[in-house]
Amino acid sequence: MGSPRSRSRSRSRSSSRSSRSRSRAGVRVRAAQYAALGAYLVFLAFPFLWLLSTAFKPPRELGSLHPTWIPQDPTLGNFRQAFAEQPLLHAAFNSLTAALCAAVIAVVLATPMAFVLARRRGTLSTAVTGWVVVSQAFPFVLVIIPLFLLLKNLHLVNSVPGLVLVYVVWSLPFALWMLTGYVRAVPPELEEAAAMDGAGRLRTLVSVVAPLLAPGIVATALFAFVTAWNEFFFALVLLKTPEQQTLPVVLTHFVGAEGAADLGPLAAAAFLATLPSLVIFSVIQKRITGGMLTGAVKS
Repeated sequence: MGSPRSRSRSRSRSSSRSSRSRSRAGVRVRAAQYAALGAYLVFLAFPFLWLLSTAFKPPRELGSLHPTWIPQDPTLGNFRQAFAEQPLLHAAFNSLTAALCAAVIAVVLATPMAFVLARRRGTLSTAVTGWVVVSQAFPFVLVIIPLFLLLKNLHLVNSVPGLVLVYVVWSLPFALWMLTGYVRAVPPELEEAAAMDGAGRLRTLVSVVAPLLAPGIVATALFAFVTAWNEFFFALVLLKTPEQQTLPVVLTHFVGAEGAADLGPLAAAAFLATLPSLVIFSVIQKRITGGMLTGAVKS
């Protein structure tokens, strides 16, 4: 048996080797995570970069048997042709109006409802959660006929207000589900303190809870906006005249009756249609991340 000092040095060397081994393992794990994240980003960026490249290619390069990433002779002709052939600006205005109105109305309605559900758990909260799950899993095609008849009786077919109503009803369950998680992350002690100071329920919601929910409200409104901006099926069925059609519907006009697409103008118009979502995400990405992390915390 060795002396206590030798045994101590042996344990120290063993501990040092174990620490270095764990450190190397941690580095390898982080490297694998970053590699997977990089591959995922490339996977997500590939369609957009190819769309951008196609939008600037002349017809000769679009018909080439050996396509290239970077246009050899970039042109803006596809954009000019797209605007000349279809009313893109008017369609974009219709889409923007419908998406903004739907997002604002959905958030305004969902915020007080989420507050009640988060603070009064019971049968009502369980029923609403079930409604959220069922509504998100329900196929669009099963509701389009009764929905069309209902809007027809209300004289809202072929109108942007009717489309806004549909988007609000469709996005409200998801907005309510998201905001309920954010409200539960707000400490109830703050509301109790406000009540002790004489604030009512509405004053507490507006002055105490709402400012703390700002990240969650922004994230929820953004998801509702993007969903309405990209929505195609309801807009295709409910909007008939070109003056009322939204941008996703107008993009289908670049495809001919036999399925042949006018690829250059279509890519240019589709690229322009993706810009609003990209700009909004890039501007408020930090607030979105904060809202998602806040909503993930349960009290």
